[in-house]
Amino acid sequence: MPSAGHFWELILGTVVALLPLINPLAAAPTFLAITEGDTLERRLQQLRMACIYMVVILVSFLIGGTFIMGFFGISIPGLRIAGGLLVAGIGSGMLMQNPRQPVQHETDHVEARAKRDVSFSPLAMPMLSGPGSIAVTLGFTSLASDWLDYTAIILGILVVAVFTYVTLRLSGRIVQVIGQNGMNALTRIMGFLLLCIGIQFVVNGVIGIATDPTFLHQIRQVLATH
Repeated sequence: MPSAGHFWELILGTVVALLPLINPLAAAPTFLAITEGDTLERRLQQLRMACIYMVVILVSFLIGGTFIMGFFGISIPGLRIAGGLLVAGIGSGMLMQNPRQPVQHETDHVEARAKRDVSFSPLAMPMLSGPGSIAVTLGFTSLASDWLDYTAIILGILVVAVFTYVTLRLSGRIVQVIGQNGMNALTRIMGFLLLCIGIQFVVNGVIGIATDPTFLHQIRQVLATH
């Protein structure tokens, strides 16, 4: 039975890993743009459904992660390295992003405004639960050994969803208070955190391969033949 400390570490680790990826502060201007012209009630309804969809998507990949890995023959260290490279790439792009270029293209805004319901796409997918957050969620599969671990990770996802909802609900005020320069600075900070998390994922994956008994046995056999 895992300790209470491990339970809370999983919750905190999930929040710390997912929050910079989802980055609701940076998503605030995009959310306002794609819901432009909607009433406050309609905008909040779209936001609620988007957060619910986000939780469903991430929890589905968390629970189905073991099956996906087994079906495609993906090892845990391989998953960590692939997810780490993806997350590090996203973080590097956020860190080096040109502040004059918006995160979302104007054509995306036009297409989103033309839709009657934008809660699933593009709000939930890919804005809130994109490839990066899905890869991280799949990576957490390797940390879960029983139902209590899965519960902790799901609680972490719910905490991120609540924080995202509150942040985007106040998006109008946040954008006015922080301003464009503040949003750019926050994006770079989040990008640096993602870069660090991605590199750590890669390091953990490499260590996992290097310490794997099968891999070590193969190395000994190769050395013995020489």
